[in-house]
Amino acid sequence: MKTQVAIVGAGPSGLLLGQLLARSGIANVIVERQSADYVLGRIRAGVLEQTTVDLLVQAGVDARMREEGLPHDGVCLAWDDRLHRIDLARLTGKRVMVYGQTEVTRDLMAARGVAGLTTVYEADQVGVHGFDGSTPQVRWVKDGAGHVLDADFIAGCDGYHGVCRASVPPAAITQHEKVYPFGWLGLLADVPPLHEELIYVHHDRGFALCSQRSRTRSRYYLQCSLSDQVEAWSDDAFWEELKRRLPSSVLPNLATGPSLEKSIAPLRSFVAEPLRFGRLFLAGDAGHIVPPTGAKGLNLAASDVGFLWQGLAEHYRGSSAGLDRYSERALARIWKAERFSWWMTSLMHQFPDAGSFNAKMQAAEFEYLFGSRAAQTVLAENYVGLPFA
Repeated sequence: MKTQVAIVGAGPSGLLLGQLLARSGIANVIVERQSADYVLGRIRAGVLEQTTVDLLVQAGVDARMREEGLPHDGVCLAWDDRLHRIDLARLTGKRVMVYGQTEVTRDLMAARGVAGLTTVYEADQVGVHGFDGSTPQVRWVKDGAGHVLDADFIAGCDGYHGVCRASVPPAAITQHEKVYPFGWLGLLADVPPLHEELIYVHHDRGFALCSQRSRTRSRYYLQCSLSDQVEAWSDDAFWEELKRRLPSSVLPNLATGPSLEKSIAPLRSFVAEPLRFGRLFLAGDAGHIVPPTGAKGLNLAASDVGFLWQGLAEHYRGSSAGLDRYSERALARIWKAERFSWWMTSLMHQFPDAGSFNAKMQAAEFEYLFGSRAAQTVLAENYVGLPFA
C-alpha cells in the first residue's frame, strides 16, 4: 500500500487530520490497533474551544454539533459555599461549545465512511519505520497477514501509550512530566444537568465538577485517592459524596440516577519535545497530556492537527515552511495550555499533606479572582482558548 500521509491512531485527532487532509486533496490512510466500537466507547472531554469548532467546520463535520451542541457563555467556580460565574462572552467575546468527544468521533467516522477513505481497525503489532530517512513505513499484522504502508509522512496520533513516540530514539526526545497525587472518579448518567453551565467546586473534602453532555445527560467528577477502586463506589455512594461537596444554592437542583459508566482517571501533566522527528510528527496525546481541569486535552489535540494540516497542505503546494515550524508553533500553544491546566488543578484540588499555607494561598487566590475583572479575564481568555497562531 502507498499513500501521502499515514496516520497512526483513529481517535479524534487522527480522524480530524484525515478529514482535513482529504478535503485538501491529500491522500491518507489511518491505522488503529483497537476496534471502531472500542474507540467510540471511550468517554472523554466535552468542552470545545472556538478554534476546535472552527476546525470541525472546515472539516465539514459540524452539522450535528450545531444542532445538538450546547453553547455556553460562562463557567462557574464554587468556593466556601459561594458560586461565582465567570462571564466568558462579556470578558472575551467568545464562548465554548459543550459537545462530547464521543460525538465528535462519531461524526468524523461517519464522514470518513461516506468519503470512502481507508481506516484499518484492529491492526496488531503496529510499527513505524524509516521516518528518519526518505521512505517512512507503517507496518502491522491483521488476520495473520503482514501489511506495509509506504508514505511521505507519518502522523503519530496514537495517544500517550502509542507506538509512535515510543519509536523515537531516547536521545532525540525530552519528556517533561508531573504526576498529581489524586485521581478523578467520573460518573455518566442520563439525568438533566445540575446547572445551565459547568460548575467547578473547591471543597474541603476534595474537588468536584458538574459537567454535561446534553440537556438530558450529565457527567460528574469527584477528586479521589489514587488507591480508590471503581468497584468500591456504588452509585448511591457517589451521589451522596457529591451532595456533600456541592454549594447549597444549587444542591436542590441535583437529579440522580443509575450510572451509564463509572471510571477513575489519574491526573498528569506531560510534554514531549520536539514533536517532529524527520518525517514523523506527533500530535495530541502522543505528544502531551494535561490534567482535565482546564478542559484542554481535546482542544490541544485539535490545534496540533490544525498546525500539522496547514504544514502538510503547504508542503504539497511546494513550501516546507509550515512543517519546519510545526513543532515550534504547536509547543508554544501547548505550554500555555499546560500552565493554565496546572494552575486550575492547583487552585481547585486538595493536595495531601499540603498544610495550612497552601489552603490560605488557595483562599487568597479565590478572593482575588472573585473580586478582580482583570483576573477573571485572564481565566476566561485561557478557558475559551488562546489564539491559534
